[in-house]
Amino acid sequence: MSYGLSTYAFFWRISDRAPRPLTVHEMLTRTRDLGGEVFQICDYPPIETFDDAQLDAVRATAASYGITLELGTRGVGTEHLAAHLRIARRLGVTLVRSMLNTADHRPSVAEATALLRTAVPAYAAAGVTLGLETYEQVSTDDLLAVVRGVDSPHLGVVLDPGNSVARLERPADVVDATAPYVVNIHVKDFSFSRQDGWVGFTFAGCLLGEGLLDYDDMVRKVRPDERGINQIVEHWLPWQGDFAETARLEDQWTRHSINTLMRSK
Repeated sequence: MSYGLSTYAFFWRISDRAPRPLTVHEMLTRTRDLGGEVFQICDYPPIETFDDAQLDAVRATAASYGITLELGTRGVGTEHLAAHLRIARRLGVTLVRSMLNTADHRPSVAEATALLRTAVPAYAAAGVTLGLETYEQVSTDDLLAVVRGVDSPHLGVVLDPGNSVARLERPADVVDATAPYVVNIHVKDFSFSRQDGWVGFTFAGCLLGEGLLDYDDMVRKVRPDERGINQIVEHWLPWQGDFAETARLEDQWTRHSINTLMRSK
């Protein structure tokens, strides 16, 4: 099991609000400098436009830093997953995270199961595991129905228990339900704060260890050390009013998270 960062740990620094968004190579360098062992290129559209030479260069940079690459996308369409398997193979990736829904496709459990039964064998043949992330658009029960329906060791769950709160699912319940099927963990903490005037709450990210994520319980139930499951740092950092302050705090949160995880070894 290894610890690392996702592109979501650089969310604002690669956004269109950045004066000059970081490149993949720069994110890899920062991951190395922070002691990260894995970098998950997740929901990062430019990677889909890279030619073979560009993908080879990313793989070479990661290899020179001793960093394992992972990939992340959304959707379970046959052609889409085949395209990302090609990228994964070029990058030397053995784990691809996806989600059931996209902006224009929301498959039923039956349709998603059928699509993945078609796609997963090619992933298995390439030695790549596909992980479906827990999140509010799909109930945990439905997500697990798909995973169980496909019934392959190369299809599992990417656990991010904070995502499902918007569906009124308790993070602890999501952990309990998915633990046997988890193949990857997204580590981010979260909390509620009162809106001004006590007229509701804001649900947002916070420093790891200061919110509602019961990290120790999650690790005890999932057993990532025993099962070789990587833990990937992400954030829900709200915009701080200007780029400089937001980037500074994003870097601070990232350093805190990876240092906290490394100390838990």
